[in-house]
Amino acid sequence: MSAAAPRRGLRRVEQVMGTAVSLQLADDRPETHLRELADDVFTWLRTVDERFSTYKPASEVNRLQRGDLSPTDASTDMRHVLATCERLREATSGYFDAYATGRLDPSGYVKGWSVQVAADLLAAAGTANFCLNAGGDICVRGHAAPGRPWRIGIRHPEHADKLCEILSVTDTAIATSGTYERGGHVIDPYTGRAAADLVSVTVLGPDLATADAYATAALAMGSRGISWLAEDTGYAYNIVTATGHVHRSHDLPAAQRFEPDTR
Repeated sequence: MSAAAPRRGLRRVEQVMGTAVSLQLADDRPETHLRELADDVFTWLRTVDERFSTYKPASEVNRLQRGDLSPTDASTDMRHVLATCERLREATSGYFDAYATGRLDPSGYVKGWSVQVAADLLAAAGTANFCLNAGGDICVRGHAAPGRPWRIGIRHPEHADKLCEILSVTDTAIATSGTYERGGHVIDPYTGRAAADLVSVTVLGPDLATADAYATAALAMGSRGISWLAEDTGYAYNIVTATGHVHRSHDLPAAQRFEPDTR
């Protein structure tokens, strides 16, 4: 009797970091191996959640906020996150700020960073084709099927069952920041008010952590965020304003486009 052929691919969805995280592995490998890779990904993301959650009193973030832990005694990951958040604050003229709410909250960087680290782990393990999606923070590599790029939808900012863009992508990172799910949670650090001019900012590029921070910064900037992203960030974008206008970079890899009406 011959051995059974390996099943192609694996898909797993778990609730981590307060959102649904989906992992699709599209390599033609034995299922046991793919399950081990998925286990490693979700173990890492749960570790990040325990360390960086602003909702868990014993998290490292909250211990730092309370003064129970000094920055010099923090973990290597925490020191990396704090240092990078400071560099991004400078790069975005202060619009990306881990202290924008008056408390330490590096969430605008951490989710993208943690997913990028997980994607790098998969790539280092020889995984050639996958899509990792953590509530709209997405890393894709390779193809969904031979010769078929991954197709990623950008949801309509007012209608959850509709799309305003379908992207055709390989080997890229995609981050979206918007007001349509959590309301005005992104604060303009210069006014202290919730950002309102833009309702959706999607940023594409080589690094998800940076894309995530840029999407947050552009949303906080309001209409100025459109020209800022267009200047020299090196990241593609799709932006929907509160009045329903769509701004797209020339290099956005769109397979299909719709014009959202947010009125």
